[in-house]
Amino acid sequence: MGESVIRFRVLGSLEVLHNNTVCTPTAPKPLQVLAVLLLRANQIIPTEALVHELWSEDPPVTAVTTAQTYIYQLRKTLHRLAGGDGEGAELLTRPPGYLLRIRQEQLDLDSFSRFAEQGRALLETGHPEAGAQRLRHALALWQGPTLANVAHGPLLEAHVADLDEQRMNVLFLRIQADLALGRHRDLVGELRALVAQHPLNEWLHGSLIVALSGAGRRGEALQAYHHVRKILREELGVDPSAELQRIRHEVLTADVFRPGASGVPVVAAAS
Repeated sequence: MGESVIRFRVLGSLEVLHNNTVCTPTAPKPLQVLAVLLLRANQIIPTEALVHELWSEDPPVTAVTTAQTYIYQLRKTLHRLAGGDGEGAELLTRPPGYLLRIRQEQLDLDSFSRFAEQGRALLETGHPEAGAQRLRHALALWQGPTLANVAHGPLLEAHVADLDEQRMNVLFLRIQADLALGRHRDLVGELRALVAQHPLNEWLHGSLIVALSGAGRRGEALQAYHHVRKILREELGVDPSAELQRIRHEVLTADVFRPGASGVPVVAAAS
């Protein structure tokens, strides 16, 4: 009999995979508990924290007992998937709560973090091609909105917000790398879609202006600047940032948008 392999996905719908077969619990509350345990894998989660996640400020009298029942159900499922030997995934009682013990390679979030850090390091050491490839590997792990099939209590809401921010930062780094490599034409469509989704994000607008100018579409680049200026004035009552104004000035005065040029926006948030 071959080795029993259990893997977990949280970058999209939460999934439990046993030898590549989906074996995800379907009951909403146990699934919510599992999500918390996975996002803090190999750390002790107090029972009190689980109760707060499941029922917020209004837990029932039986909250602790009910949470223990969910833990029992999850432990039984993981034990069965592991073939009864506890290898691969163990849900342990560790006062004041519980700990899910898994290996790093079993969780897609750990793979994302590893690829993202490798990509960032390669960019910082002057290897944009290899860095962009690692960042693409990281982003490809996302299968949709984070924990799309799980109810979000206070703990999970905070975790999901953090993960979404990490995803955006890695996306910004990958775009920055592609701009530095001169892939302006390839980026225009993606950036147009992104600014439509995030109309107040000045970094994305600046990157679109750079990409259009680098693709030889200077008129459209200036139109893109006027578009974001209008949005910022109407929505926030402010003018474009100094960085956006600098990009516009360089579009008007010089052909700076070539690989490695100063016109490539810097991702301050991803540092």
